[in-house]
Amino acid sequence: MAVVTNKHRVVVIGSGFGGLFSAKALKGADVEVTLIAKTTHHLFQPLLYQVATGILSEGEIAPATREVLSKQANVAVHLGEVTDIDLEARTVTHHVLSRETVTPYDSLIVAAGAGQSYFGNDHFALHAPGMKSIDDALELRGRIFGAFELAENLAAQGRDVDHLLTFVVVGAGPTGVEMAGQIAELSRRTLKRDFRAIESRQARVILVDAAGQVLPPFGQRLGQKSQEALEDLGVEVQLGAMVTDVDERGLTVKYKDGREETIASVTKIWAAGVQASPLGKVLADQSGAELDRAGRIRVTSELTLPGYPEVFVVGDMIALDNLPGVAQVAIQGAKYSAKTIRRRIEDKPPLPPFKYFDKGSMATISRFDAVAMIGKVRLSGFIAWLMWLAVHLVYLTGFKNQFTALIHWAVTFLSNDRSQRVSTEQQIFARSALQRLPRGTSELVSEPDFERARAILEEAALEQARLTDEGERGRVPV
Repeated sequence: MAVVTNKHRVVVIGSGFGGLFSAKALKGADVEVTLIAKTTHHLFQPLLYQVATGILSEGEIAPATREVLSKQANVAVHLGEVTDIDLEARTVTHHVLSRETVTPYDSLIVAAGAGQSYFGNDHFALHAPGMKSIDDALELRGRIFGAFELAENLAAQGRDVDHLLTFVVVGAGPTGVEMAGQIAELSRRTLKRDFRAIESRQARVILVDAAGQVLPPFGQRLGQKSQEALEDLGVEVQLGAMVTDVDERGLTVKYKDGREETIASVTKIWAAGVQASPLGKVLADQSGAELDRAGRIRVTSELTLPGYPEVFVVGDMIALDNLPGVAQVAIQGAKYSAKTIRRRIEDKPPLPPFKYFDKGSMATISRFDAVAMIGKVRLSGFIAWLMWLAVHLVYLTGFKNQFTALIHWAVTFLSNDRSQRVSTEQQIFARSALQRLPRGTSELVSEPDFERARAILEEAALEQARLTDEGERGRVPV
């Protein structure tokens, strides 16, 4: 039974960087925090590609949210997907397996993040998974390693396997560059002695982007260095190329000169574009706030919803001063919002407007090679890679995850081995199977199913009783 108190009620939506750091920043405050998220873990999204390519396990980059916050007595964690926010009633509605819960708030922090954008072609997702969740990473791991296994079987029969050994990454931003580099390393170093009928080093890795350079936010010099490093690994970089169609056999690319090319590929990875959470539209419809093309909502300089100072929006959902969708924006916004709430309940003067401190950007290309942009400093190569390693290690949540990640990195970078190579058919096909259910996973546990199961069991029990009765009378042997 819940205990009713008069404490200020703070609801936090999301368990990513914005949500988790908001909750942690309220530690010790005289508030009741309810964190609602559609997953039970906090995801360190920048390292998802390492799960997909067998370097790290999912547990190392996605600790349980309850475990992370277990020592914070003023936080309650709830699993569920938020489907509605009532700004006038100050309530949040979330669902888990068709069960609805309505939670009231005095202050609200919306940190629901962003998902993959297919630029209006959502059907591409069936054949080219994105890189936004553990499910995505595990499915891609199954597809990548499974492609090599299937190619080995077919090659042993003398059949063509080029389409299986062609991997296409769409999007030349940090995620796409890191993914392409790791698949190239995987095929040329890790797997080079593992097969007999195929030569893994002959696998094609293609990086496609409509932009004119690799890593556009990093500037022309670092972008050129990154492209050269990828090409040294064997990655084919195709710029000025827009993907116009994707199916199970491959994808169609249209170049700026008008020509089109079809690339036969079973394994495609989509790392291009993001779309803010649909909750942005929910807030915009009620408040009149403006949404940009990516679904991000325009907020005030205090990170609040216009007209609703008790509602904060942080992270990838906000449109403010052209802030990038990176972890540091979410972390700093979360801390700012939590500090503002503290000052309000303590009757202290408000904080000055939010100002983002840019700590720089980094992207790894391959082992011992990365690029870094910190203020006016531009670095590439081994020094940048060491910086990337240190920063990512620091921001991994928990000493246990930091320690195990460091061990796995040492094994991978020094020996070319990867311990996380397990993949199953279920990981590859479960998503598409669930999509065939009209109401998703809730259809598997809905009340009508329980009623039907109960009726079947009762009918079976009656039939068994009848057979037993007849058996006892010698009519039917039981």
